[in-house]
Amino acid sequence: MTDATWQAAVRNWPGGLMVEQKIGMSSAPEAWVVAAIAAFLIGMAKGGLANVGVIAVPLMSLVKPPLTAAGLLLPIYVVSDAFGVWLYRHRYSASNLRILIPSGFFGVLIGWLLAGQISDAIASVIVGFTGCGFVAVLLARRGVPSVPRQANVPKGWFLGVATGFTSFLTHSGAATFQMFVLPQRLDKTMFAGTSTLTFAAINLFKIPSYWALGQLSTSSVMSALVLIPVAVAGTFAGVFATRRLSTSWFFILVQAMLLVVSIQLLWRGMSDILN
Repeated sequence: MTDATWQAAVRNWPGGLMVEQKIGMSSAPEAWVVAAIAAFLIGMAKGGLANVGVIAVPLMSLVKPPLTAAGLLLPIYVVSDAFGVWLYRHRYSASNLRILIPSGFFGVLIGWLLAGQISDAIASVIVGFTGCGFVAVLLARRGVPSVPRQANVPKGWFLGVATGFTSFLTHSGAATFQMFVLPQRLDKTMFAGTSTLTFAAINLFKIPSYWALGQLSTSSVMSALVLIPVAVAGTFAGVFATRRLSTSWFFILVQAMLLVVSIQLLWRGMSDILN
């Protein structure tokens, strides 16, 4: 299919011309393919594969400016959250949610207040360094008997604020969330449910601030409507994968994805700062 044929198909598709005009979403096939992959990854994250969705914003940044990409993807996160919350409505850690949701709210508030002072590059370095350090600690402890830890309220509030803050800036708060929750050795579905409900609340907190900062608008919501079916399919795919994997392999996969994403964020942030 030639670019001209693709562009004609996009414009003739119901809502296609409106999306292209209102949000400047390119009708080039690669832009839509990247957007669809990002939406599917977000859905998989909400289905239980925690770190997969972190890749979505960097991926979308290949075809859109980072802040625009974050605003474009937020409605997809929110809709995917709704399906994820329903799927995990009976499987979550209430004690963790009582700590992480209110602390996450304050993290979003701090991010909103400091949005003009902290660049994406600095936020990426902070998140990437934290994630790499966490995985390094886990690797150092391999072979040492791991006793499940209880949720520590002061530590949970600190990391919950950090989760809300980094999630506000880059949609990538999974590293600090896992620093708090992984040592508790929750059952894999309870871990996935706690993650889904925590970030569902944090993403709702982002809506007014993103709107006030101009990162979220009617036009970006219209664009998200096109991608939501892909995200929903990703959510069910994530649930399927989470339930099929063994608990040990599930956490190995989560930690591996955390390391890969953290290195990518660290590399991108440092490159932006040095350049």
